[in-house]
Amino acid sequence: MAEKVSDHLLKRLREWGVERVFGYPGDGINGLLAAWDRADDRPRFIQARHEELAAFEAVGYAKFSDRVGVCAATSGPGAVHLLNGLYDAKLDHVPVVAIVGQTHRESKGGSMQQEVDLHALFKDVAAEYLAEVDVPQQLPNVLDRAMRIAVTRRTVTAVIVPADVQDLDYEPPAHAFKAVPGTLGAPKSATVPERAELHRAAEVLNSGRRVAVMVGQGARGAQEEVAEAADVLGAGVAKALLGKDVLSDEEPYVTGAAGLLGTRPSWEMMRDCDTLLMVGSGFPYSQYLPEYGQARGVQIDIDPAMLGLRYPFEVPLLGDARETLRELLPLLERKGDRGWRRTIEQGVERWWQVQRRRAEVPADPVNPELVAHELSPRLPDDAIVTADSGSTTNWYARHLRFRGTIRGSVSGGLASMGCAVPYAVGAKFAHPGRPVVALAGDGAMQMNGMNELLTAAHYAQEWSDPRLVVAVFTNGDLNQVTWELRAMGAAPRFVPSQRLPDASFAEVARCLGLTGIRVDEPGRVAPAWDEALAAQGPVVVEFVTDPSVPPIPPTATWDQMESMAAALAKGDPEAWSVLERGVRAKAQEFRPGSG
Repeated sequence: MAEKVSDHLLKRLREWGVERVFGYPGDGINGLLAAWDRADDRPRFIQARHEELAAFEAVGYAKFSDRVGVCAATSGPGAVHLLNGLYDAKLDHVPVVAIVGQTHRESKGGSMQQEVDLHALFKDVAAEYLAEVDVPQQLPNVLDRAMRIAVTRRTVTAVIVPADVQDLDYEPPAHAFKAVPGTLGAPKSATVPERAELHRAAEVLNSGRRVAVMVGQGARGAQEEVAEAADVLGAGVAKALLGKDVLSDEEPYVTGAAGLLGTRPSWEMMRDCDTLLMVGSGFPYSQYLPEYGQARGVQIDIDPAMLGLRYPFEVPLLGDARETLRELLPLLERKGDRGWRRTIEQGVERWWQVQRRRAEVPADPVNPELVAHELSPRLPDDAIVTADSGSTTNWYARHLRFRGTIRGSVSGGLASMGCAVPYAVGAKFAHPGRPVVALAGDGAMQMNGMNELLTAAHYAQEWSDPRLVVAVFTNGDLNQVTWELRAMGAAPRFVPSQRLPDASFAEVARCLGLTGIRVDEPGRVAPAWDEALAAQGPVVVEFVTDPSVPPIPPTATWDQMESMAAALAKGDPEAWSVLERGVRAKAQEFRPGSG
């Protein structure tokens, strides 16, 4: 049998080292599906429950494997469904390639069923590279470029293959004018700034007396260099949310997350510093950086588009974080006065005391801070943690102390709901021998998470470490939006939009043959985590938490306080419990021994 275009496409993916493709079938990719059968399912087709979830799985796989994620979908609705997960990849700078079917070439433009203008649909999300294969000879070059651009630019690319083209006999590109050959491989290089720029950066950092460091996911390969720079400069290190796993939270100078979901010591360090070094981060909360004109700044980033984006840096350095820091370190002068460093470390110590006390504040029935606080010391040193967008993200950012080789991620740039469980499934395929914990709110579980439990149940027997723990913070409320209504919109909780239908996720898990645990009293939190982390298969732990426990920002502005007071005065149905929980939580900062 002659080799078809679809056969060669899968062969080319194998040559690129692609081991898994996350997708959902449809007649727009029937030719590919038949080729998968002929190829003995290589690369492995991982069937998600929905194309959006397939894209999220590819993102999770790419985030935790440091390899390209590949997803596939049919034409029309399948392609449309991919978009949310692909935008998540684009905004978080994750390499993902989408392979999408299309109606037959002779039908295009004829309003055929499921015909969508895919070039218009994907032109933004796959702006770096989007191409359609209309003749067999195009295939190697198009697929190779999509893979190489996704990997080297850490972005989303898309390849469109019409259904009839998939079934054509494959012909390689000819050695002829206008024929474009394919080329395998993506070069690995480390960009380093010019020497003069490094000396300028060193002058700024050496002149500072109170240096703050901010790291993002771009610094992940430069842990040792960041730690050494912070030591030489006597600095503290704050972490953007996507950089939470860059440095261990057990280091006394690591102030934790920064920004709206961040910690008080991170905010205090930015408030009081006179010099800022930012490494590999597109941190979006400019108001949580030093005031303009307060601090001199140096930024290191591999992407020129990110330089100077959040702060008026005096010296923007275009370069790989690790190699740039290695060249910069010999130029830095060790700070003899360690007073600033001691101040930071004292603030960090106080912060963890306050967090413990907040977790112990009584709630009805369970304090969500207690749930995250009890998980933190129980996380295996090689765990992978995913967190959904919502109030759950606050507890992930503030209470989990990463250490060892713990990895973690969220939907950073897009902040999309419904990502945690498909991220976790993708992570299990990237690292089947590592335990994975997904933290999700009940809104996110009702949106996407329950569907992905089916995927977890379907593939769990393939993972050498079967532990995939899905922790659901059940409070019956779309809680983050409720708090945003109160603090930013001066509006009370609008019950018709915010209240969620009742659902027992533990029962759903048991119906699927998984372990389901329901916790509705504080004394059961710690034992439930122990039970879940010891289980020999996927587990859903449903924690019934109090929606009135406030996700207090590191500092509240006067406008936020006015908005909150106005919202409660307008008849918020939880006004009294919100006030009571808020006062109790805030009071922990002023108890003896906390300051």
